[in-house]
Amino acid sequence: MTASPRTAPRTIAVALTGASGMPYGLRLVECLLQADCRVQVLYSQVAQIVARQELDLALPGRAEDAQAWLCERYGVDAARLQVYGREEWFAPLASGSNPPDAMVVCPCTMGTLAAIAAGLSSNLIERAADVCLKEGRKLVLVPRETPFSTLHLENMLRLSRMGVVILPPNPGFYHHPQSIDDLVDFVVARILDQVGVPHALMKRWGEDD
Repeated sequence: MTASPRTAPRTIAVALTGASGMPYGLRLVECLLQADCRVQVLYSQVAQIVARQELDLALPGRAEDAQAWLCERYGVDAARLQVYGREEWFAPLASGSNPPDAMVVCPCTMGTLAAIAAGLSSNLIERAADVCLKEGRKLVLVPRETPFSTLHLENMLRLSRMGVVILPPNPGFYHHPQSIDDLVDFVVARILDQVGVPHALMKRWGEDD
């Protein structure tokens, strides 16, 4: 009897931009790795500032240094986690011939959201999102802004009509959160559901204690 071929791990791209909400993005990376996904990380220069401001983390400026730092932080090797610079146009996810299975921009600035909606592709984050759109892969944007202007809403509506998931990080309270981590996990759980990655971050609505 012939053995079934081993299923390759899913590849999920995670882009960190300069909106508030870095705990969501880094927790998402951690959970994806725990679920045995391959993770491709991209981040903007402003994301480095936000990481220091919100988490007191010095996210390295060079992609290779950031990859080594994140691999050590999460206890994985470079086969599981790759980091690419914003101008690294030879990265796999820059081409429709090698797109990720899904991409999440978390947190997502309104500027990044607008650029994706307009198809600008002026950096690798925008290009990777454009690739996901044209190749029919799941794209999830986690916009951290409030209130939304009419322009923000129009851009989100345009993207939603293209099949993009707009997932503002709005935690619920029916699970009786006891900490900030519980609130972060609520949002990350919703993201994982959208990209089809199993998790046990929290009880679902209607589940017994």
